[in-house]
Amino acid sequence: MSHKILVHTMRMAVRWGDMDAMGHVNNTVYFRYFETARIAWLEQVGALPDPAATGPVLINTQCSFLKQLTYPAEIEVSSHVGPPGRSSFEMTHEIRVVGVDGQAGALHAEGMAKIVWVDFKAGKSVRLPDEVRALLPP
Repeated sequence: MSHKILVHTMRMAVRWGDMDAMGHVNNTVYFRYFETARIAWLEQVGALPDPAATGPVLINTQCSFLKQLTYPAEIEVSSHVGPPGRSSFEMTHEIRVVGVDGQAGALHAEGMAKIVWVDFKAGKSVRLPDEVRALLPP
């Protein structure tokens, strides 16, 4: 397994509307939690997509649902990145519920996203920018 490094951690509230008729957070919402964390990191490092130039595009994502999330709760999403390819890298996420003690507890879900750098006008992948490559493990 390739080496991954922690690059971002954020907390967010589970909202009432995140739940479904089964009384737990709907599976699609986990992907929104991952997206929120991924975009926050990309924004933090100045790597948001520029529709007139280049930027990151999600080409694959997955999630393993380990424990149900329910409202009310605060979750912590930690994000890790792996080594770069020519034009892509993988980002993984872990979701944990924050306990009354303020600590992130047991793992509730883990997910992965493969991100490819794209020239939007050309509609094809390009080499990862050096500034992004510098943020990833060797």
